[in-house]
Amino acid sequence: MKILYITGLIILFFVQSIEAQKDRKLIREGVREYEKEKYSNAEISFQKALDKNKNSYPADYNVGNSLYKQNKFKEAAEKFNDLSKKESASVNLSDVYHNLGNSFLQEKQYDKSIEAYKNSLRLKPGDEDTRYNLAYAMSMLKQQQQQQQNKDQNKDNKDNKDKDKKDDQKNDKQDQQKDQNKKEEQKNDQQQQQKDQLTKQEAEQILEAIQNQEKEVQEKVEREKAKAAKVYTEKDW
Repeated sequence: MKILYITGLIILFFVQSIEAQKDRKLIREGVREYEKEKYSNAEISFQKALDKNKNSYPADYNVGNSLYKQNKFKEAAEKFNDLSKKESASVNLSDVYHNLGNSFLQEKQYDKSIEAYKNSLRLKPGDEDTRYNLAYAMSMLKQQQQQQQNKDQNKDNKDNKDKDKKDDQKNDKQDQQKDQNKKEEQKNDQQQQQKDQLTKQEAEQILEAIQNQEKEVQEKVEREKAKAAKVYTEKDW
């Protein structure tokens, strides 16, 4: 049993050794493709190596680098973020955070990139590349915030202008209504004046008729008076 057990261990070790050799071979192939800037092919090789050995830090790390080089910054950030939580990355964790910061930087997530760079510098304070990238990310964040502030200000100004425009339109409408009302009043006044004028004419006509009637009556009275005052003389026989 001991012999079989030992033999089994030897076989297991031999198999693992062969698998490890395949893992390293795939990583070397990936590196060659990466150096030729064939990043998609490099990603495939590194991923195959990772499939054979899920604990392979070089394969895991270089998958993230290959994604980054293909401008797949979101996927690269996810890869580096996951890698930062693995124990196998602890030795090179500062590099993982550095690349995580770069991925966030390309995505314009400046606040996250700043935090990643700070984590990298906590582990490797003298890294000039990380210090430079941190300063750049902080500058871009400030610029982004200023742009957002200007955008918000412009929006407020636009809203105020729109409000003023609506108020002006409302005032114009009210002025138009006032003008319309004024015109209606003037029209009513004219109609009323015409009505009053017509009534006055009618009154004058009635007055004239009355005066004419009175004149006729007066003339009749005078005629009657004249008739009554007529002196008849006796016939001169």
